[in-house]
Amino acid sequence: MADAPWRPGSFTKNFSWGADKGLKELYDIIKAGFANEVTDVPRKLFRERVALTGRPDYIPLNFFLLNGSKNGVDHILVDELVYQALSFDHSSDFDRLALLVFNFSLVGSWRGASRDQNRPALWAHHYISDRVSRVFNWDASFVTADDIDLFVSNNPNYKAKTSRKLSTNLNFLYKIGKLSSFRSSKAESWWIAGLYSAADRVSSRLGASSNLSESRLDVQLTAHGFREISGRRSIEKDLATRHFLTLYAACGGRARFDEKPVHELQTSTLPGMNELPEGSGPIGVFHRSNVRARGVIPQSCRLLARYRAEFETYELGELSDNDLASYIESRTSRALEELKQKKIAPVRPLEEITKLTREA
Repeated sequence: MADAPWRPGSFTKNFSWGADKGLKELYDIIKAGFANEVTDVPRKLFRERVALTGRPDYIPLNFFLLNGSKNGVDHILVDELVYQALSFDHSSDFDRLALLVFNFSLVGSWRGASRDQNRPALWAHHYISDRVSRVFNWDASFVTADDIDLFVSNNPNYKAKTSRKLSTNLNFLYKIGKLSSFRSSKAESWWIAGLYSAADRVSSRLGASSNLSESRLDVQLTAHGFREISGRRSIEKDLATRHFLTLYAACGGRARFDEKPVHELQTSTLPGMNELPEGSGPIGVFHRSNVRARGVIPQSCRLLARYRAEFETYELGELSDNDLASYIESRTSRALEELKQKKIAPVRPLEEITKLTREA
């Protein structure tokens, strides 16, 4: 990856993001191109649908969306970025997710694409990895168009006559995409969605979903530099990565968006559970080790999440912060009761232990 050429491509063209609306232009194009359906769509049809809106499609197609071939036909594939856009209203969380996907820079391939178009924004990937992360310690206040310009123009991998327009466009994207929030050490919902979008992209290169495993996915994410571009690293994020990749594999990887393979996986791995959970749309999930790190999966994956990955599931909007505090307290009480039955006495009172778990 370090020796691959860095080509700005269509990113130097004006996409008319709009300072007051974040990355909603991308959000709207995803919804238009997929016609609000969580189904892979032929690339040609995607472009035809977007053309009807009068919006340009080259930046979404070349820098944000996942491309792949199905039965010899170029498709735009559903990944977590698309799933989030089709499932929720536009928000700053979508913008953060999209920015993470852009910096990860792995968009698949299509007929006529050059080899380096598979990773079209390596200049952004390395600016984040080599400068924002290592030098600025994720303090985005140091990011400027001048600094980006200096970084890319001095790198021998950068293959373009000029770098100024790319630098100003990229700096603007980082401002409206909320790069400053990447400094958080918490495994927030948008970050978990970014983990899943990155997993969708590396797994599309691995082959059959039956070969997925947490360790294999983690190796691939590491090889493609996910941790270096996804924000400040922390123990919480490392643990969430392990648990949510286990869940990802348990749900069949990118096949989680299709009820048929999910049903087949459920019947083959959970004997006696032949009926899919009722309902459509996403449900919330969290691992018992950190109830604050919450993500979403399709409703059809509920039983796989519970019984293959040991995740808790809940209806979105059902678990408030107050419910979360009650869950932590009741879980702590149960743990202390188990210790008591084993005649193991805690050295701190329940109130102090509960306070510590809330502040952790």
